[in-house]
Amino acid sequence: MAEWIKEAIFYHIYPLGFCGAPRENSKDLIVENRISRVIEWIPHLKNLGVNAIYFGPVFESSRHGYDTMDYYQIDRRLGSHLDFKEVCNQLHAAGIKVVLDGVFNHVGRDFWAFKDLQAKREQSLYKDWFVNINFDGNSPYNDGFYYEGWEGHFDLVKLNLTHPEVIRHIFGAVKSWIEEFQINGLRLDVAYCMDQEFLGKLVAFCLEQDQEFWLMGEMIHGEYSRIARSGLLHSATNYECYKGIYSSHNDKNYFEINYSLNRLFGQGGIYKDLLLYNFIDNHDVNRITSSLKKKEHLTNVYTLLFTMPGIPSIYYGSEWGILGDKANGGDEVLRPCLNLKELLQEDQNIVEHIRGLARIRKNSEVICNGLYEQVLVKNEQLVFARVYHNKRVFVVLNLAEQEVTLYFKVGQESKLKDLLHDEKYYTPIGGNVGINMPPFSSTVLEGNYS
Repeated sequence: MAEWIKEAIFYHIYPLGFCGAPRENSKDLIVENRISRVIEWIPHLKNLGVNAIYFGPVFESSRHGYDTMDYYQIDRRLGSHLDFKEVCNQLHAAGIKVVLDGVFNHVGRDFWAFKDLQAKREQSLYKDWFVNINFDGNSPYNDGFYYEGWEGHFDLVKLNLTHPEVIRHIFGAVKSWIEEFQINGLRLDVAYCMDQEFLGKLVAFCLEQDQEFWLMGEMIHGEYSRIARSGLLHSATNYECYKGIYSSHNDKNYFEINYSLNRLFGQGGIYKDLLLYNFIDNHDVNRITSSLKKKEHLTNVYTLLFTMPGIPSIYYGSEWGILGDKANGGDEVLRPCLNLKELLQEDQNIVEHIRGLARIRKNSEVICNGLYEQVLVKNEQLVFARVYHNKRVFVVLNLAEQEVTLYFKVGQESKLKDLLHDEKYYTPIGGNVGINMPPFSSTVLEGNYS
């Protein structure tokens, strides 16, 4: 696995929304350089502590990016190959890795090979590129033949990932991305329903190009080891903890997230050796501020995101607590075009909190590599430790509306330093310590050994 991923802090951008691109694509649209807007955000990303960026789809598509038209062309609504190459060059120069969305399970109806199938039917050279083609049937679009759409969505045509020519076509595109844009990894859309043999071949191919290449797959439910294990992908999206983090705060029940963290990453955790991709919102789910009943819980939520085992990811704009509820506008409301200058005039408290957490994470091999160990669990308070080579970092959280004093065992540490508040130190007595925690607060304590 890539060494850089152990210290990665991701920023997730959905480019078509972020850049304010037209909702519909057309060959009649002129190529317009919108993707360069990312460059003006680089100082903010560096200030935030980000060292990796995950771009949603950037290749030619009909509408939302996941309905690919051409894997070899940058979406004209975003710009040209040279425009995107310059963005990648600027990011790399700033020390920021680049991961792209690999949408290989399906394509859009405007994909060039599917258009050939529509025109030539049985005579098409590409009729075997797609799943369950039946010329005696029909589709909801009245094509005069049946094909399989992804999960019943017939605007998304399933590719036959066992077909040698399909594999060659996709691998050729990936190689061109690595060579032209120097990308450092891929996030694989709907990896949970993709052919595992294909995934294994893709991993092997990418590692032949770059031994430090990293591949992560979307896994919404079920066991992550289906797609992320030796010989397959390096990581998966951690939807279990995504849900557990916000619902623990809404229900005033830290037992929920503690159970998940212990089950996944504790001493006997089923994924204790797997670095999962952690997030609290993304392009498909409500913004975290819209999911929380109390905005005051945002700081604790980000503390959990940055100190739990795995790889933290920030969804663009959520560091300012912006709202976005699917029930009030579908996916579009989750994927806005934002004005950085205006956002920098907003309250920066969450931004500063994230900066502090990023600094702590980058300087702590314990947080980057350690196991999870529960220390104290109550409905409204949680203390856990990250443990690595007999060293511990303690994370203390209070979601209550009132101050509490928490007493817990810390072991042999002679002194504890508050990493979020540099001037604070705590001296344990008899291996125990008492911490006064204000309402809606969290902190991170590093032990010094005598």
